Amino acid sequence: MERIWLDSYTEGAPHDVDPDAYPSLTALVDEAISRFGDRPAFESMGARITFAELDRLAKDLAGFLNATAGLAAGDRIALMMPNVLQYPVALVGALRAGLVVVNTNPLYTARELRHQLADSGARAIVVLENFGHVLEECIGDTEVEHVVVTGLGDMLGFPKSALANFVVRHVKKLVPRFRIDGAVRWGDALAKGHAAVADRGAAAGKVEPSGDDLAFLQYTGGTTGLSKGAMLTHRNMVANILQTDGFLRPFAREGEEVIITALPLYHIFALTVNCLTYMRFGAMGLLIANPRDMPGFVKTLKGVRFTAITGVNTLFNGLMNTGGFAELDFSSLRISVGGGMAVQSAVAERWKRMTGVALLEGYGLTETSPAACMNPMHLADYTGMVGVPMPGTECRVIDEAGNALPTDTPGELCVRGPQVMKGYWNRPEETAAVIDEEGWLRTGDVAQMDARGFFRIVDRKKDMILVSGFNVYPNEVEEVVSQHPEVLEVGAIGVADEHSGEAVKIVVVKRSPGLTEESLRAYCEEHLTGYKRPRHVEFAHELPKTNVGKILRRELREQFGRSGPAGA
Repeated sequence: MERIWLDSYTEGAPHDVDPDAYPSLTALVDEAISRFGDRPAFESMGARITFAELDRLAKDLAGFLNATAGLAAGDRIALMMPNVLQYPVALVGALRAGLVVVNTNPLYTARELRHQLADSGARAIVVLENFGHVLEECIGDTEVEHVVVTGLGDMLGFPKSALANFVVRHVKKLVPRFRIDGAVRWGDALAKGHAAVADRGAAAGKVEPSGDDLAFLQYTGGTTGLSKGAMLTHRNMVANILQTDGFLRPFAREGEEVIITALPLYHIFALTVNCLTYMRFGAMGLLIANPRDMPGFVKTLKGVRFTAITGVNTLFNGLMNTGGFAELDFSSLRISVGGGMAVQSAVAERWKRMTGVALLEGYGLTETSPAACMNPMHLADYTGMVGVPMPGTECRVIDEAGNALPTDTPGELCVRGPQVMKGYWNRPEETAAVIDEEGWLRTGDVAQMDARGFFRIVDRKKDMILVSGFNVYPNEVEEVVSQHPEVLEVGAIGVADEHSGEAVKIVVVKRSPGLTEESLRAYCEEHLTGYKRPRHVEFAHELPKTNVGKILRRELREQFGRSGPAGA
């Protein structure tokens, strides 16, 4: 097909990439680490590690995983941590051990964690101790054999590490009691791995995967249905890193970049862009463990001459509405990228006025590793578009029959390129439903392309609710709420929300007249992670349905699609 968007690329950006330029993601990461040795790689809570220290610690952890835990190439390992220094160490260590990383939201409930661990068949997990009690509740229903537990302060250096762990455990009491037989502390795992490598040599902690081997099982609701693992190969990841590199490199300076990482690294956007792509620039990633603490976030940024920041619309909006942000030093800032959810024009325009840098939008899916489209970084202003296809990527818009549509005509967006996933883990039928024989991925999003090859997302074909960049699926919410003994029927929809873009609203038909909004909220807090919990609850006498009893979501949205009660 004719790639009309190539004329809109920044001068010097490649039209294509070679996904086989590196034999694996591990090789790409190792090259970056070897090039930037003493350069700071990551900073968190005032502590830093260099690329050389990352190399050493990752080797030790890989040695533990291979030689001590006995994990083999292709085994799955879950990483359940916020943005702390242990995450990049565990990531690189797991990849070097030839393992498949299963990124896990640390705020999952036991029900959600059980599903992900059981579905992936994970044999090991690295978990922050704050969430150990959740793992304890469900580990018996999974194949997890090896648990590495780390404390919030474990990599902050003495005496800060001891003080941080004491405060978290005993003062703030953020670490509930738990007991997991055989669990190994982070420091002990590194020590055992170091001894294994010293005894057996580098082979004790190094496996060479191929491009077709899996690097990640990245869980998502996908374009349909419940949570499933997108199989992202080493080749997929190398391709998307090189594609993103091609768009950003003309504006990056090797060895001088400082990128603000507030989005969690377990999210595919921050993982590919902030962590892996910026490692190729020798950047220091400033990790924000708790971006919800906006005053603390702004305080962390004071005195930091950061060059790049990524986030979702709500993050940028929150920062600008926090005291002290406008007074920060933006003189080094060159790149601001929004993704995960639509960037609102008012937010982008205010960002440009406040920082002097355009807030440009990208588009992607977990299934595309994730970047499919991005606005060229030379653009001076927000466009309202999600940009043009990445190097080596084709995008087209089709009608219901699969026919290509002309420019400026809305239809379903399809993507083809080397970053498109291998498929869904153990779900061949669902894979076949979204990837055709020619390699086109049906995104489920409605888009249109203009005459220059820029794409605009018009609407969502699927019923997915997008809360601060995270996918929430009505079926899952309904399944949980319907198990409440006093609920007769429930329908879940998304409603507009000025803070999170969208919020979950449930419309409930009571089984018992005594059912209250408070009891429903308490039930959801127990069974659903934060962003999936309904922000709005409304009671109704009945739900709109088809003749066979299926809830009509469109009518549900038309009747109840406001943030407050229908009569409000």
